[in-house]
Amino acid sequence: METNHHARLTSTEITQIWTNYVNDSMAICVLKYFLNTVEDEDIKLVVKYALELAETHLPKLETFFQAEDYPVPIGFNENEDVDINAPRLYSDSYMLIYIRDMAQVGMNNYTVAMAFSAREDVYDYFSENLFEANKLHKMSLKLTLSKGLNERPPYLSPPNKADYVKKQSFLTGWFGDRRPLNGMEISNLFSNILRSALDIATLISFAQVANSKEVREYMERGKEIASKHVEVLGSVMRESDLPIPKTLETEITDNNSFVFSDKLIMFHITTLNAAVLGYNGVSLASSHRRDIAQQYTRLSTEMLKYCEDGANIMIDNGWLEEPPMASDRQQLADG
Repeated sequence: METNHHARLTSTEITQIWTNYVNDSMAICVLKYFLNTVEDEDIKLVVKYALELAETHLPKLETFFQAEDYPVPIGFNENEDVDINAPRLYSDSYMLIYIRDMAQVGMNNYTVAMAFSAREDVYDYFSENLFEANKLHKMSLKLTLSKGLNERPPYLSPPNKADYVKKQSFLTGWFGDRRPLNGMEISNLFSNILRSALDIATLISFAQVANSKEVREYMERGKEIASKHVEVLGSVMRESDLPIPKTLETEITDNNSFVFSDKLIMFHITTLNAAVLGYNGVSLASSHRRDIAQQYTRLSTEMLKYCEDGANIMIDNGWLEEPPMASDRQQLADG
């Protein structure tokens, strides 16, 4: 049987490998700081496991680059991008919720990476990562449940019987009586509010410890955008008399000394913004009520502008590492 194990990496495969290397190098910095400041012994075990996973990934990813004679990304490192001995910035609860949500993002990303990987060794690598992320998510989820930190979505009363939609008003939203939210809409709204709550707390913490005024102001602007997401999406749920998740601002201490470099802060927010846009897109596609779909479109448009401004800040400061790119044939031809 013919094998393509030693085939060249495709553009998709090398991009996924590159992205995961940079993300894991950042995660190591964050998790080392968590491990040095966490107090709860149960949560410490989760932090330690998450750190071990990220640390084992980098050498494996480096072998892919070396085999392709491809430069290893710069990424992030403990000497320049974090002070693991800095005073405590996050509560133990925040750290646990952060790891639970990042594990969920990891599961989504590894699933996509697997789907676009044809080479067996690359596929197997992301398949193993998916298994690890699933284990980490389950571990952190069980702990949030046991410590009363996991917020469950609202429950639904069962209907008398299964039936079909009979009226076009099922799709309306702007005019006339709005129907109650369906289960998928509730799930998306609740999950997006949860993520925005974590984003708000993260942005507050970054605004406190950022070095430059430009980055601090960018974090403050991001906090306002994320707060708007909570308010807009929360109002839709409250209209149907449904509860919304609580925010996490109180899980941030008053530490304002150096913890993370501005480069790491900006990159981290970029990854969170990308996740928000992705989840908004899924939510928009699965929302039948027109008013809800319109809200996701409006919020995503504002987020896209925020992302563009963030990219410009990173470029201006020399923080945006160039991802794998196609050759510039015109430039090569011009010599």
